[in-house]
Order: sequence, then C-alpha cells, then structure tokens
Amino acid sequence: MSTLAIPQTSTTTWNIDPAHASAEFKVKHMMIAHVKGHFSKVTGALVHDESDRTKSRVEATIEAASIETRESQRDAHLKSADFLHVEKFPTLSFQSTDIKVVDDGELKVQGDLTIRGVTRTVTFAVEGPTPPTKDPWGNTRIAVSATTKINRKDFGLTWNAALETGGILVGDEVTITLDVEFIRA
Repeated sequence: MSTLAIPQTSTTTWNIDPAHASAEFKVKHMMIAHVKGHFSKVTGALVHDESDRTKSRVEATIEAASIETRESQRDAHLKSADFLHVEKFPTLSFQSTDIKVVDDGELKVQGDLTIRGVTRTVTFAVEGPTPPTKDPWGNTRIAVSATTKINRKDFGLTWNAALETGGILVGDEVTITLDVEFIRA
C-alpha cells in the first residue's frame, strides 16, 4: 500500500508593525522643489510564500487623516475635499495582484491602489523581503522597501493653482515610498 506525499506549505503570515512602517510621498511644489510628507498610520499584512515568492500576497491600509507635511495649514488643505477628502474617504489602500521576481532581493509588485475612492493598477519596485531576524523581544521580523510613481490626477486629485510666473503650484507626479517592517503572526 502506497501513501501519497502531502506537500509541505511554506506560507507564513506577517503583520505590518505600525511603529516601524513609513508611507512617504513627494511632489513638486511651484515646479522648483519637492514637498515631502508621510502618513503615520499604516496597517496590513503579507502572506509570504517562501518557496515561491510570486505566490505571496500583500495588502496595506493607510489612515488618510494621518497625513503630515510639517505644515499644519497644508495638512488641513490636503485633508480637505480639494485633495484626499478624508471625511468621505478615510483610507487609502493597496492590494497586490501579481508579483514578479526581478533579481535576488528585488521584486515587482503590481496591485490595486485606491485613493479617494478611485482604484488604479500600480507597480511597486520592491527591495526585500529581508531574511528573517529576531528582535530583542522574541519576535521574528522581515522588512521591505517599495517605491512607485503615480499621476495624482488619475486618482481624482485635480486641485491646482496657476502661478503668476507661469506653471502650476502642485506637480502631477507623486513618488510614493514605503519602508515597512513585518512581524510574524
């Protein structure tokens, strides 16, 4: 009598550590310099298939009202209906749909990014995940760093103002950078 071999799963679940997660952005201001900001409240999870990273999945949610640019009036404007409209759209979210291995330690993660109720497909260039490591409190951690560029108008973020000297106040291209530590669930 023969027995069937049951394949061993190598899938682990990792939760974003909000205390060690950064969602940053930068956009041109007055066509001459970048304004940078970040969101301080990021949650989510990674289901990591260690035998085939392309079968992994990641999702993240950002609290829109946690936006900070070190300028309170600008932050209030970014939270208003002119931009994120946080009362109507309290979160931004990302859910992966496809993962490709580019090189050892480099991935392309494609997925659905939702901002202001509009969902578009974006691709993040990802470094990681890092090898697992134990922290001083006994948790196992991994980390990733991910970057993408979007056109803010694709997500309904169309507010702008013309400058007297020509040009516009806020650029259309936004660079998004995520630096995230995950803790094994």
